[in-house]
Amino acid sequence: MRALVLERTRELRLRDIDVDATMGPGDVRIAVRSVGICGSDLHYYLHGAIGPYVVREPMVLGHEASGVVTAVGSAVTTLKPGDRVCMEPGVPDWASRASREGIYNLDPAVRFWATPPVHGCLMPEVVHPANLCFPLPDNVSFAEGAFVEPLAVGLQAAVKARITPGQVGVVLGAGTIGVLTALSALAAGCAEVVITDVQPEKLAIAGRYPGLRPVNVAEASAPEAVRSITGGWGADCVFEASGSPRAFAGMTELAAPGGVVVLVGIPPAPVPFDVAAAQAKELRFENVFRYAHVFPKAVALLASGKIDVKPLISRTFSFEQSVEAFEFAAENRPDVIKTQISLEP
Repeated sequence: MRALVLERTRELRLRDIDVDATMGPGDVRIAVRSVGICGSDLHYYLHGAIGPYVVREPMVLGHEASGVVTAVGSAVTTLKPGDRVCMEPGVPDWASRASREGIYNLDPAVRFWATPPVHGCLMPEVVHPANLCFPLPDNVSFAEGAFVEPLAVGLQAAVKARITPGQVGVVLGAGTIGVLTALSALAAGCAEVVITDVQPEKLAIAGRYPGLRPVNVAEASAPEAVRSITGGWGADCVFEASGSPRAFAGMTELAAPGGVVVLVGIPPAPVPFDVAAAQAKELRFENVFRYAHVFPKAVALLASGKIDVKPLISRTFSFEQSVEAFEFAAENRPDVIKTQISLEP
């Protein structure tokens, strides 16, 4: 099958590659329609590895996807050919202890698209378990459907925070995941969310959303902004979505006594942590690794209009322009949030 193949670091080709397209009784075949380029895709393209995950042989990229069901396995009763779906890309061992405990995203045996050595979905067709494919309502486009995967990360963070109505949140980092986390916090009940970054272009995009208050930390103080909103009390929930070691250093100062800090971004190396400052406020800490049980919620929020991701789609390329799309995304332009590739006929 023709696919976008990462041959080696900084070398992409659109070429034929052998992929396993065998359908089991619980699988469906899907014609891929839209794929978003994720930061992890770019990291594999530019560096060839993320931590212990190393690209050692040619690998198809892409894991944020939507498409149309073209065939169903003999045991599938929930989907039919013609259904428009988005796909949750991580396939766990459903018999594992993690899956039985309901935390299937933490199953060590999970096979996640475009995580070495597993091929991704930047190809015309994929085969995927039906129970990890979620129908898209008619008013949700394929491009929005491909946004469900990164939105699920933000929703996982909001779920972990246990937000209650009227709370104030802070999100550190205004990239794709940061903005989606902020929108998820608003949808979960936050009255206002401060979102910080050093790139004014990204903050301008975030500032278009009612309820988001952008703060450029290169020019202003995030703690002062939070104190002004909360009467000096602090934020009920703080989400670290940048991965910047500098952000980790100041996140406890932003939190209110008894608040929660949710770690979403992954720093490139170990970071120092002020235990005494966290203890003095009895802060609760939560961690996010992908997501579990939130894809239907993400679809529902898009369908209802409570979360609108359309302003975050910066540019769309055709499948034939896939290499160009990655080169564009790798420029890391400050005015770009999400680059997508369309495989629609």
